[in-house]
Amino acid sequence: MREKGTVTRHLRGDPHRLPDSRLQLAGYRARHVGYQVTDRVATITLDRPARKNPLTFESYAELRDLFRAMAYADDVAVIVLTGAGENFCSGGDVHEIIGPLTALDTPGLLAFTRMTGDVIKAMRACPQPIVAAVDGVCAGAGAMLALASDIRLGTARSAVAFLFARVGLAGCDMGACTLLPRVVGQGRAAELLYTGRKMGGDEAERWGFFNRLCDPAQLDAAAHALAAELASGPTFAAGMTKRMLHQEWNMGLDEAIEAEAQAQALCMATNDFHRAYHAFVAKQKPRFEGD
Repeated sequence: MREKGTVTRHLRGDPHRLPDSRLQLAGYRARHVGYQVTDRVATITLDRPARKNPLTFESYAELRDLFRAMAYADDVAVIVLTGAGENFCSGGDVHEIIGPLTALDTPGLLAFTRMTGDVIKAMRACPQPIVAAVDGVCAGAGAMLALASDIRLGTARSAVAFLFARVGLAGCDMGACTLLPRVVGQGRAAELLYTGRKMGGDEAERWGFFNRLCDPAQLDAAAHALAAELASGPTFAAGMTKRMLHQEWNMGLDEAIEAEAQAQALCMATNDFHRAYHAFVAKQKPRFEGD
């Protein structure tokens, strides 16, 4: 029997797969976040709307474990990350996280900061594209969850703030000093991280944090329409694109070209590549299956 809040393995009996190597996550029952899977799109909802969806120790840990498990999931092709109500996430819960942190010693604090960083690592390592649907408050650790996503859709009323400096902390939290400059540029990232100021939706789109802005009433539909489009594509190739976008940050051009040559050769060996060719010859739209 599947226990609540656990990720269980499913044996497929496929002779071309390693035994016990894949997971079925459509039926996973989350305990600390909202979660559902429809047509291979998983929706993860930060679900404490009365307090603008803050994170707790438990929700951090569940997100870390769930994103790690996504690397082995057969039945999830794309992830939508969103918040309940009219806000995305206000960061760590002041009463349930910030208060208790003031009582921890240095080893305990380091264990916590490493756990929060592991959430970001897991998001970047999972092969599924992550679409963040950001409305309202998107602050602190919430801003980092949006930043670690692959594509960000926002609204004009969104308020993004990397507010670590405003609570006496450094801006270097959960990978911010690596991720943010690559999205908005070094100077803009420095300003946001030094000051902790709020960045409105229009500015966030102009600076490249948001891919585009949506009407709040249409944000969820737009995010899921994009996710469905990605889920219907060559998902093995999409996972390869995500991996190379991540790995090539630390490569020179020659090394990157060789890495991409190897990655593309693997994609050319897939059935999806052959499906695309035969569909083109037949003047039809290809139906990708992710293999």
